[in-house]
Amino acid sequence: MDRRRFLGTLAGGLLAAPLGVQAQPEVGVARIGYLHAGSSSIINAPGRQAFREGLRDLGWIEGQNVLVEERWADGQHDKLPALAAELVRLNVRVIVATSTPEIRAARQATSTIPIVMVIGADPVAERFIENVRRPGGNITGTAFAPDPAIAEKYVELLREMVPRLRRVGELIDRRQPNVIFRNAFVQAALKLGLTVQTAEVGAPNDIEKALALITKAGARAVWVHGTTLFFEHRRQIAAEAAKHRFADIYTAKEWAQAGGLMSYGVNLLALRRVAADYVDKILKGAKPAELPVEQPSKFELVINLRTAKALGLTIPPSLLARADQVIE
Repeated sequence: MDRRRFLGTLAGGLLAAPLGVQAQPEVGVARIGYLHAGSSSIINAPGRQAFREGLRDLGWIEGQNVLVEERWADGQHDKLPALAAELVRLNVRVIVATSTPEIRAARQATSTIPIVMVIGADPVAERFIENVRRPGGNITGTAFAPDPAIAEKYVELLREMVPRLRRVGELIDRRQPNVIFRNAFVQAALKLGLTVQTAEVGAPNDIEKALALITKAGARAVWVHGTTLFFEHRRQIAAEAAKHRFADIYTAKEWAQAGGLMSYGVNLLALRRVAADYVDKILKGAKPAELPVEQPSKFELVINLRTAKALGLTIPPSLLARADQVIE
């Protein structure tokens, strides 16, 4: 896989998405499904755009030789099984599933239609695949191995940003608890002599209460897990974190761009382009059972200097020097 394109920047306009059940496409037009737990709002527009641009760069032109059927759960995970089943009834040739809940729903709906993971968390433990080199079933794509070192990195970055840090918060999405990373974060914090206050969120109106709980426990920093709910409400979370004067860190740069202090993670838009690569290979005859799962190896550190100044934080020069992007 071309890593330069994997990590490339994205540009261009958003293409219109076909919605609802449609007539069968013309002969020679490949119908593919795109399943997402979130909403088809402007918040998710860049991801939709990146996927379509990836297809277009590979010669798949919407309305000419490919038709993308989008299905969105609008944050209601219990809708995913029905939406996945609808895509199966439409006889799509591939289903693109954006994260673990969507992958699980797609797998329950079909064992024959290829499924491309955009970002699967620990797909071996979830029994989505046999192993990353040879998935062995109808699922392949991009995934994160449960490496505790990644969770440890968030603790280290927060400690470097706030040297006298003694207590740190962890904001968790109840529907996507990411137990392995959650436990790794706690263990890493304990190694550095920190205590952890966790707070779970089940709906958007829980966010303010959860951050208030972390503040009441005496935490001065918080790590926010990367889930669909938190992504769609990232501006609200960043604003609430600033109100509570947290040093906050997130799993992708979109949170830092929305006003968060720091992010450390993969390029989410690039993952959509990688998904397009997998779709292209499958439409050309490759079997998902034989397509190795891609594991992103490059993580970007992004620092929002404006937020740091608003919080009265002085960013250590060593941290600034390591940043891949500084928002001024």
